[in-house]
Amino acid sequence: MQHQEFEPPEELRDTIKCFWYNRRDSGEPGSSFEVQPDGYAEIIFHFGSALSISYNGAKQPLPSPFMMGLLNQPVVFYTENRLEIIAIRCFPWTVFDLLGLQPGKGGVRIFEHPIARLQSTLNSSIHAGRIDEALAEVKQYFLDARSEIAGDSMLYKAGVAMRKTNGTMPVSQVAAAAHATVRTLERNFKQSSGYSVKDVSGLMRFEQVRNRLWHYPDCNLAGLAHELGYTDQPHLSREFKRYSGITPGAFARKAKKGKQAVSNDFVAFIQS
Repeated sequence: MQHQEFEPPEELRDTIKCFWYNRRDSGEPGSSFEVQPDGYAEIIFHFGSALSISYNGAKQPLPSPFMMGLLNQPVVFYTENRLEIIAIRCFPWTVFDLLGLQPGKGGVRIFEHPIARLQSTLNSSIHAGRIDEALAEVKQYFLDARSEIAGDSMLYKAGVAMRKTNGTMPVSQVAAAAHATVRTLERNFKQSSGYSVKDVSGLMRFEQVRNRLWHYPDCNLAGLAHELGYTDQPHLSREFKRYSGITPGAFARKAKKGKQAVSNDFVAFIQS
């Protein structure tokens, strides 16, 4: 598997975390991979093999592009042979305004939007192995889109505070950092993302635990709970299982195996 992340231009850093490219060569039909929750919404373009998701006991094919919003449980995707992805990792409080869509909850979201016109151009670049060219097309699209919307300084300041503290800052302090009342911030945040500040902060914090256990599976959970603002280790464990479906210990054991050889049923995309 090849995975690369790319910084957005300065003009997009208030709305987009990064652009990324991923290539998987499974070499076998019917392979699957798991994506764990995190604190971002992603717009996914895919090329090569068909991509589908398990939904209500059946596999549902996914068009390109689709949106992967905030997840509250891991999602399993299915593909065959070679799959390539170009994706845009957005802050959840900016993605809907950026695309001009109504906010809403839900993990994987299929939507109709003019951005789909990029698929043919990107497919040609990907097929020719010109990844930089494909990324340049995507960046330009979002630079044009960003120039047409007004920035929300309140949400930007709130987002900076949340990211700087990895979701550990209480809502009252996030509001203070955004120079807003809690009520005003929560209303605007939910109107933009479909979620509360607490919802997104919880996912940000889970993401930090998940990544730490992936890189350091033998780390001390009690110390990690204290560092990331959980009440205690049992609190961390409950929240971790809520989002991942397994305990931190089980995830750490899986991570050790994944270090040796990333298996088909493990985390697909680990963000730094």
